[in-house]
Amino acid sequence: MMTSPPLPSPDLRRVQLIRKAVLLACILAVVALAMVSRSLGGETAFHEGLEAVGLAAIAVCIVGRAWCSLYIGGRKKTEIVDRGPYSLSRNPLYVFSFLGAFGIGAQTGMLTLAVLFVAIAIAVFHATVEREETWLAGAFGEAYAAYRMRTPRFWPAFAKWRDVETLEVKPAFFLRTLKDGLVFLLAVPLFESIDKLQPMGWLPVWFTLP
Repeated sequence: MMTSPPLPSPDLRRVQLIRKAVLLACILAVVALAMVSRSLGGETAFHEGLEAVGLAAIAVCIVGRAWCSLYIGGRKKTEIVDRGPYSLSRNPLYVFSFLGAFGIGAQTGMLTLAVLFVAIAIAVFHATVEREETWLAGAFGEAYAAYRMRTPRFWPAFAKWRDVETLEVKPAFFLRTLKDGLVFLLAVPLFESIDKLQPMGWLPVWFTLP
């Protein structure tokens, strides 16, 4: 890990706040769509299976994000973290978030909405990553350029795995990331409630989606 003293610029912090606001707005829009949609064929085996796969994806997301935080927590703006999950991908925490986005959408039982959730997450995080990379390149120069050359932006390159013997863990960052990840589980009761309210006529069904 290369160490350096730079701190995040106000512009980078603003980008991250905008990313959260845009992501939240997009999620609410898709949830609104889910409230007036139902899966093609109703409660089929595919519907139930997709929900189960989605729940597994959410679990992997929560564990994966927490794992990443052990390495990156409190260090992102002061070091080039290139060990553990960050030796496989420059943005593994976002990769796990993509899984979580799929898992959330899959709780609707509609593959269309599961894919839409992932597409939104990729679009929003891609824009954020581009701004973060600009800042990192300016802050760390050649060290970041070398890391960027050998490590993929998103898709993991498992052959590049490298780790450290010991790791200094900052519990506050780990617990915050774990707490944030647990929010993904709210998708389960939310979409289950929608599934029950639609047949009762409390929610209109305007669309039928695969």
